[in-house]
This record gives sequence, C-alpha cells and structure tokens, in this order.
Amino acid sequence: MKLNELLSGIDVLESAADPALEITGVSYDSRQTKPGDLFVAITGYETDGHRFIPMAREKGAACVLCQRKPEGEDPCVVVSDSRAALARLGRNWFGDPAASMTMVGVTGTNGKTTTTYLLKDVLEKCLGAKVGLIGTNQNMIGDEVLHTERTTPESFELQGLFRAMADGGCTHVVMEVSSHALCLQRVAGIRFAAGLFTNLSQDHLDFHETMENYCDAKALLFRQSEQGVYNADDPWAARVTKDAPCPLLSFGEKSGDLRAENIRLSVDGVSFDAVCAGETVPVRVGIPGGFTVYNALGVLAAAKALGVPLRDSARVLAESRGVKGRVEVVPVPWDYTVLIDYAVTPDAIENVLTTVRGFAKGRVVILFGCGGDRDRGKRPKMGRIAAQLADFVVVTSDNPRTEDPEFIISEILPGLEGTSTPYVVEPDRVKAIRYALDHAQPDDVIILAGKGHETYQIVGHEKRHLDEREVVADYIAERKRNA
Repeated sequence: MKLNELLSGIDVLESAADPALEITGVSYDSRQTKPGDLFVAITGYETDGHRFIPMAREKGAACVLCQRKPEGEDPCVVVSDSRAALARLGRNWFGDPAASMTMVGVTGTNGKTTTTYLLKDVLEKCLGAKVGLIGTNQNMIGDEVLHTERTTPESFELQGLFRAMADGGCTHVVMEVSSHALCLQRVAGIRFAAGLFTNLSQDHLDFHETMENYCDAKALLFRQSEQGVYNADDPWAARVTKDAPCPLLSFGEKSGDLRAENIRLSVDGVSFDAVCAGETVPVRVGIPGGFTVYNALGVLAAAKALGVPLRDSARVLAESRGVKGRVEVVPVPWDYTVLIDYAVTPDAIENVLTTVRGFAKGRVVILFGCGGDRDRGKRPKMGRIAAQLADFVVVTSDNPRTEDPEFIISEILPGLEGTSTPYVVEPDRVKAIRYALDHAQPDDVIILAGKGHETYQIVGHEKRHLDEREVVADYIAERKRNA
C-alpha cells in the first residue's frame, strides 16, 4: 500500500517522505519490524517508542511515523498523536472492516465477560447472526475460538481481528472495551451501534489514579456509540452518562427504562419479571447470584436497542449456560462444593460471597490474592470484605508479577486483622488450594477467587502454567491413590 493511502484521514503535521512510497507492513514494536514497514513510535505507558526508531531503521523500516521528528534524513511523518494515528492506520490497512458489521461494546468493572457471552448467544439465536466475540476469556469467530492476551487488543491487531471476522462471515461483533482501551485509543474510530455500561467499582487506580478519572474513561464509550445502554442503579450512572451525545436506554432493579421486578434467587439461577414500556416478560437465567439479574438486564436492554424483542431475548437466556471461570462449579467426589470465579475487585469479591451465602448450607470459604503491579488501594478492602462475608479465608498469591507476593499479602492482611474471621496465609497458590481442600468440612462452599478462566500465573515477567481445575483434579487423584 502506498504511504499516502495508508495515511488517509490522519492529520499530518510534517512529512519528509515520498507520498508514493510503498509500505509493506505496519509495526509499533521495533523487535517485530520488517523491511518495508512503517514503524509507529508510540509514547507508551511504560516506555517511549521514539527511543527505538534507530533500531526500527536498522531493521529496514521504510518510514517512521512519530510525534517528535527524529534526527537524520530518513523518511518520516510527524503527527500530533501516534496512538490515534495507529488506530487509523489499522482501519486503512485492513479496509475498515468494522464498518461492514454491527458493533457492540461493553464496558464496566464487573460483568463484561458474562454479558458479552450472553449477548452473543441472543444475537445468534434471535437474529441468525454470525457473531464475533472479543474479550477477557477468549476471542471467537462464530464458534471458532482464538487465543487472546488482553481484554482489548492494541488498535492495529484489533483491526486485523475485525478483518478476520468480516472475512469469516460475521455480521455482528460483541466486544469488551476496557478503560485502558478507551484511554489509549485502541478503539478509536470504531462506531458502535450500541455501547453498554455495566457498573463501576474500584479497580485500575494504578493507571487512572482516581475513581472520577476511571469513570470518565468508561464514559468515552458513549461518545462513539449510536445508542447508550447503562445501569441506572449504579452510583456512577449520572457521571458516566452526563455528556453522552447518543440516545440512552437505562436498566435496573430500583429504576430505569427496563426494570427487574419480582426477583427470585436460587441455588441454580435467578428469575424475575422484565418490565419495559408496559410490557412484562418473565426471565430465567441459570447462573446464580444477584449480579446475574443486572447482567441479564444489560443483555436484554442492549438486544432491545438492536431491535430484538424482550420476549425473544428472554427465551434464549433461559437456555444459556454459564461462562468458564464465572461461578464455575468444579466437580469433587465429596460432600462440599468448589467454585472458581474471576473476582479481582472488592465489588466482585462481595458479589460472589453474597451469592454463595444465599445458598451455602455449611461454611463459606474463600481463597484469594491480589495482582502485583496493580491498584494497591483495593488490597485491604478485599481483605475486609472477605472477613465480613466469609467464614474462613485463605490468603494467597494471584498474579504477583514483579512484586514480592508476601508484600502484596501484607497489604491485604490489615483488612482481616481485628476481625473474628479465622484466616491462614499461604503464598504458594497450589499449596493454598490443597490446604483449603484438606480442611474442607461437609457442606462447605470453597471459592477459588481471582484466576477464573486463566490457566497461568504471572511471576515476574513469566507466565507459568496454573489451571486450578487441574490442581483440584490432581488433588482428587492423589486422595484416591492413597485411600
């Protein structure tokens, strides 16, 4: 592709390159740069890509796109925002595939993954659509599963994924949109037919610094949505919708255009009446927990915004199964229950514990840790909530990354200290799980919180295999051998 074609729609401040220069690829990591590439120097969260321009040139970059003109006479293009430019480069390189599909974005602290899976199911069964899915667990093209590294890929990879989805026959895309993605321009230029806000609770303050900044990042989704759908019961609802330029549809238990009435919670799911504009539709979802009501309402509202009748959506929700790593039951041959849940925030810990308290006949035991190199302020809060709602707590490691696991734990413990709830500390997560299983009592419900769908643990910069389902299975096999 010629350079001027690739730069279409990008505001170029200065150019020292032939517009007809042939570009054979785009890279923003100098280690991955190939001869003929346009290298994009991004001012990143942890490092500055401008430092790596010489390396990219050594590797054969045909041209550099940057925010500060580098030394030398080699071809370069200067723009005001290289991140925003990268998103537009991706659209141009891959032929703007998102424009040919109906795009739905879901943002919020909790509930994004379950919401996207349920909405995908509704759109496929109600509209006969082929739906692409992008999110924390995995990416999908229809039923084909693709590997994913993070909730929202970098903008150029994201456009490539859209291209694969469009070429694969997808008519719709449902995607989780993280606050990082919105701030860092990963979804720049995408027009969403519907943008959905689930809720907001403390997370990612290592990046956003304040809850107000975090909320405002989430609110950016509505600026590029044709219709906004939001949780009216959330305390941040007024702020997140304040400057929304699109029509809004709200949902909630206490208020909203779409409301849940006559809510009934049980061990095997939830049921309620969905009431909207004089219409009442019974809804049943086979995923336990009060938060499931909000997830289901969000799906019903988003589907309605896309033209799917409430009754049709409700029929599909009644048949939908749960999502891996979200209140997932791990079979054990004894008289207690083991659940795996991706609870990594204070609000998520509270949700899963409240859910389990609603049906547990015995003790509620929770095992959890906190991620390293992430918001430290939530650590004691998670400890306090665990102490308030669980009968026994096992404090361990999550993904310590470059932090000392024992230091992370030391910041969790103040939330537990001074309470009457017994707890133990075991930094080794596998040993911690085995401890919880060794000390299980009849009718206990043991929650393994934090890893969810993840099958690894990040220690330093290394991903080490760790699938909690395998840990439990190995424990069962060992007990049977020694019986």
